[in-house]
Amino acid sequence: MSRRNNLVHQALQLIVNTGDHGVLQSELWRKLSASSREGSRIALKLENKGFIRRERELFSGRWTYRLYPKRRPTSINSIIDCPCLMCPEAFRCGAWSSISPNKCEKLTEWILGLMQNGTNPSGDS
Repeated sequence: MSRRNNLVHQALQLIVNTGDHGVLQSELWRKLSASSREGSRIALKLENKGFIRRERELFSGRWTYRLYPKRRPTSINSIIDCPCLMCPEAFRCGAWSSISPNKCEKLTEWILGLMQNGTNPSGDS
C-alpha cells in the first residue's frame, strides 16, 4: 500500500473513531504527521467518495473544517434485540414467502422502537 493510500486509510479510521464529535481538519493532518496540503487533499478525497462530510468552522480565529463520518461502525449490540434472531419461524421467513419481514409485526415494532430511541437502524449519520 502506498504512503498516500495508507494515510487515507488512517485518516478515515481517525474520523470514524471521533463519532458525532468529529475532528478538525487541522488536527487530523497533525495526527497523521502530514502536511496541511496533504491533509486537505485526503479530506477532499474522502468527502468526494462519500465517506465523510465537511462542515466549515471558525476555530481560534481561523476557518477550518470539522470532519464527520457519514457512517458509524456497527457492532453485534446493534442487533442483539432483533426478534428475528430468536424467531421460531426464521427458517420459513423470506421476502416472497407467506411469512415475510415485510409483514412481521414484531420486527416492525422493534424498528419503530429503535427510531423512537433516536437510533438509526441503517447506521447513517
